[in-house]
Amino acid sequence: MSTGQTNITQDRFAKLARLGEQVFHTSDLANLWNISNKNTLYTTLKRYTKAGLIYRVYKGLYSIRPIDKLDPYLLGVKALHKFAYISTETVLASEGVVLQDIQYITLISSESKKFSIDDVNYRSRQLDDKFLFNKIGVNIKDRVNVATIERAVADILYFNPSFYFDNPKQIDWKEVRRIQKEVYDITK
Repeated sequence: MSTGQTNITQDRFAKLARLGEQVFHTSDLANLWNISNKNTLYTTLKRYTKAGLIYRVYKGLYSIRPIDKLDPYLLGVKALHKFAYISTETVLASEGVVLQDIQYITLISSESKKFSIDDVNYRSRQLDDKFLFNKIGVNIKDRVNVATIERAVADILYFNPSFYFDNPKQIDWKEVRRIQKEVYDITK
């Protein structure tokens, strides 16, 4: 690699480092690196991947770390490429509210979709925008939006009103009703 190319590469990765992000879509990289020609972008990404500078997650999605070193929650949200948060079965299982072994990470977004990345299964439940963007009971953990137990309960009851909770004593039902009223306008 020539000195000029080395400087360009260093500058590009310095820009990535300043963002503090680990996972990028090709459109993000094109904007950040100011590359408008798609062929140039794809050639650049192919070279960087071959050199081990970035890792291809799948077509159009790249990481600066190996896939197995990435937070699977972050990877799922980034793969959807739209607003999403972790909720329902994933949160409830991690908090001991449901005891089943959940075989997928559940996201809430504007799209219903099932997908897998590197042996991790994901399920995105579609929620209407008027509910989706209400962040009551959704907190940021390690750069990912994650529902509280009570928001996850409110969400799962929205999708499945007869859902069974193995450990209902873990749930603050007063807070669930408040969230249902605030988010879903349920006045029970």
